[in-house]
Amino acid sequence: MSVSHSSKLNKVVRDQYMRLPQGGKILVTYVWIDGSGEGVRCKTRTMDQEPKCIEDVPEWNFDGSSTDQAEGSNSDMFLIPVRMFRDPFCLDPNKLVLCEVLKYNRKHAETNLRNTCKKVMDLVKDSHPWFGMEQEYTLLGINGHPYGWPDNGFPGPQGPYYCGVGADKVYGRDIVESHYKACIYAGVKICGTNAEVMPSQWEFQVGPCEGIEMGDHLWMARFILHRVCEDFGVVATLDPKPMTGNWNGAGCHTNYSTEDMRKEGGLKCIEAAIEKLSKRHDYHICVYDPRGGRDNSRRLTGHHETSSIFEFSAGVANRGASIRIPRQVGQDGCGYFEDRRPAANCDPYAVTEAIVRTTCLDETGMQTIDYADK
Repeated sequence: MSVSHSSKLNKVVRDQYMRLPQGGKILVTYVWIDGSGEGVRCKTRTMDQEPKCIEDVPEWNFDGSSTDQAEGSNSDMFLIPVRMFRDPFCLDPNKLVLCEVLKYNRKHAETNLRNTCKKVMDLVKDSHPWFGMEQEYTLLGINGHPYGWPDNGFPGPQGPYYCGVGADKVYGRDIVESHYKACIYAGVKICGTNAEVMPSQWEFQVGPCEGIEMGDHLWMARFILHRVCEDFGVVATLDPKPMTGNWNGAGCHTNYSTEDMRKEGGLKCIEAAIEKLSKRHDYHICVYDPRGGRDNSRRLTGHHETSSIFEFSAGVANRGASIRIPRQVGQDGCGYFEDRRPAANCDPYAVTEAIVRTTCLDETGMQTIDYADK
């Protein structure tokens, strides 16, 4: 298997140092989204005492010219702590801290989509929007070839791999279970995992989360995934179509409901929301991957359990539709629906904000309203 050199270092030697007492000092790792809108970066500092809340964590800075977020002549960027988690790598009392990014003039960086998402979620807080996002990803060797696949060929056709069991059906379960436990330790609201349809493809689910919490928890779960894969010497890619041909792509299906949808008779509210989404399909496609729909065009072909990127559709228990109403929801008459269009590499802040803008704030067309001016 093609794994990184660093993964082969002696972990027993590392553990000797990790067990050393910290003398009351705390390691705080700041995590942020870089200029690609997909990658995460981190840096660590020492604090003299354990932060008890996010307000205890000071602002920091970094070189934005090295993360594609600033020019070298004016490269300082600000890190604004927004949510704190336990550190599953250095363990308690150390912390992981998710941060927003501000430019030198204190304006929000282009890939800081959390800011407008937070404003929108605050506007609709009385509707109590809940989200659950299903993050699909693919494990790759360090050479970019799917982990566990034959070096000079392909595994057998799709069929036995989804939720599979057995060394000839699933690859990398050690990584998946390590990530699961690390997320639980950190306080991430991870709620499940399973092997996916393409071999070496997996999924984990985060939620239910209310409002801005969804994006915060999914981004931290992604960071933890990349860190766990680093220890094992492999790569987790969120590419929506990592392998061309007769192989499933990777999405980030988004489950959504408001308080009215969850109440008795909420199916009418679900159907009304879907009707609004049907009239704004092009806008959502542009938001549902970092490249304005170009990534999703490789995935949303109408095949491999996807809808066509060019058409909006909805149905009960239909995994080939844009919007799926779970069968149980149809029977109960209330609950939630699943938007199956977001790509695996979507920004969860952008996705959840778009859904709320359309279904709760009744926005239409391709333009969005700047509520900061209201």
